This record gives sequence, C-alpha cells and structure tokens, in this order.
Amino acid sequence: MALESTGRAHWEGDLAGGSGTASLDSGIGGPMHVTWKARSEEHTAGMTSPEELIAAAHAACFSMAFSARLGKAGASSISLDTEATATFVPGEGITAMALTVRGAVEGITPDEFADLAADAKENCPVSQALKGNVPITLEASLA
Repeated sequence: MALESTGRAHWEGDLAGGSGTASLDSGIGGPMHVTWKARSEEHTAGMTSPEELIAAAHAACFSMAFSARLGKAGASSISLDTEATATFVPGEGITAMALTVRGAVEGITPDEFADLAADAKENCPVSQALKGNVPITLEASLA
C-alpha cells in the first residue's frame, strides 16, 4: 500500500525580498518560515531553507534504514545520532550531501557497522531520490 506524504509552501513577494512558510500535512514542525537569505546568505534564527528540510529528511531516512540493517544483523541497544548537511550553491543547486553517524551499538563489529552504514547510505529512499544528482558522503563511527 502506498502512502502519500504532503508538504506545502506559501510564498509572497519576489525572491530576494519575499518570504514564505513551509508546513507538513502531519501538523508537525510548521509552519516553518523560509527566505532566500536563509537559503543563500546566512542562517537566520527561526528561518529554514528547502536544503535544510531535505537534510533533515535524509538524516531521518538514513537512521531508519541503518537501524533496520543493524537489527537484522543481530545488534542490540541501538542508538544512532545522524547529521546530514546539504551544500547549496546559488545558481547550481544542491552540490553535496554529507552524512555523519555516530552509533552506540552492542553486538556488532566496527567493520560490520561501517558496511551496514554504507548500505543504508546507498539504499535509503532519500539517498535513492538524490542518487545521480547529488554526491553523498558518509562518515560512520561506532562508540
């Protein structure tokens, strides 16, 4: 069964001087204020960008995929802290995505941890959506 997830945006004004909001139909985390300045010049408190939203989605997606792989491999006490950083260059778009994960996991070797992290990076749905368009790097460390 397919599940459709919807996000919405409202924008007023031109690109440089305008502003808008982004929201999720789930009601979580919105409305979030977006501006061009927050996207291309500097992070502004209380403002976000499409790239930050994609990065958050990627961090969550990767963490879920990775935890599934760790569980299937027999790991226990799984705790993952994942950060995803999207690089945006005006006029070019998103030019890179960097994933960093730190894990506290029992019952898994460091090599298994690294291999399963690499598999999750390649195969989580957000990575699949970015594949071929945005280079994705991964740094994975086991505590």
